[in-house]
Amino acid sequence: MTRSYSNAEAMIASLRGAAETGEGELVKDGRLPTERELMEMFGVTRRAVRSALDELQHQGLVFRRQGQGTFIRPTSPNASRVESLANRTSPFEIMEVRREIEPALARLSALRATPSDIEQLKRLAERGGTTGNSQDYERWDSAFHAKIAESARNDLFLGVFQLIQAVRVEQRWTGLRAQIFTADLRDILVVHHLQIVDAIAERDPEKADEAMRDHLLEVSRITGT
Repeated sequence: MTRSYSNAEAMIASLRGAAETGEGELVKDGRLPTERELMEMFGVTRRAVRSALDELQHQGLVFRRQGQGTFIRPTSPNASRVESLANRTSPFEIMEVRREIEPALARLSALRATPSDIEQLKRLAERGGTTGNSQDYERWDSAFHAKIAESARNDLFLGVFQLIQAVRVEQRWTGLRAQIFTADLRDILVVHHLQIVDAIAERDPEKADEAMRDHLLEVSRITGT
């Protein structure tokens, strides 16, 4: 890692590219350089580095583990496998699996999420409430659910969640949601998200499980899945 950069814009662009592709000189074993290394490489302040990493984390592109560093999210499951699954399943089956998996993830998150995780979940939920179209809402919604999966601190559960997400994308799930998106619907779903965050913050696994289950049941009802 000897390449030298000159400003914060170059750093942000490079970090975003590394986070989105999982490749390049900034990625080693799924991990980004330390804050000090980034400061030296790009010639920026520690504040600029932390601001850039915070933004990438809020967008769901990276995650941090205390004492270990900043990691990019694992790459999507094998494309051919995802395509095969998407061709053999349906939105109804996807939601059926989500209703089993995600309440369990919320339950574990209530037990294991850090204060930083909880703060990020709240921010992601609130950002979803500021969106004006389906595409932007889906971005923050996906980041919110991914953050819960991450904060459960179970890599196998996280891998299952990521497979479900990849199949949703291949199934063009966002197109289905775009047909029914309204500001009123957005507000209802954001309230659900905040209720889930509250349960996690209260360290109440039963309440978190129930809040997530109720949320997904409502999504199923709205989408007909």
